[in-house]
Amino acid sequence: QVQLAESGGGVVQAGGSLRLSCAASGRTFSSYAMGWFRQAPGKEREFVAAISRGPGSPYYTYYADSVKGRFTISRDNAKMTVYLQMNSLKPEDTAVYFCAASSRSDVPVKMVGYDVWGQGTQVTVSS
Repeated sequence: QVQLAESGGGVVQAGGSLRLSCAASGRTFSSYAMGWFRQAPGKEREFVAAISRGPGSPYYTYYADSVKGRFTISRDNAKMTVYLQMNSLKPEDTAVYFCAASSRSDVPVKMVGYDVWGQGTQVTVSS
């Protein structure tokens, strides 16, 4: 089973950008679909983006409507890392961001589809 560690969070002004990274260790990273979720204070954890597994492109990607066109998920299997590039950030994007790994053959967009979770990284967008 993989272990996951997120990094790249921080404080940014509205309209700015951040890139989150999720480094994996353990078993074969390429065999896992990967997802990003977020949880704002007082709210439930929600889906942000996901990317299919596989040895190489093309990868299939999925996004929540709230981030479509602003966020981009990508992966580098050689580095065992998945990224979330976040542009045009808004105050409502403020949350703890979690990456997750799924051993399923499809690409889950719900939490229940993921087997392994990272510890999260805080993203704060100031207005």
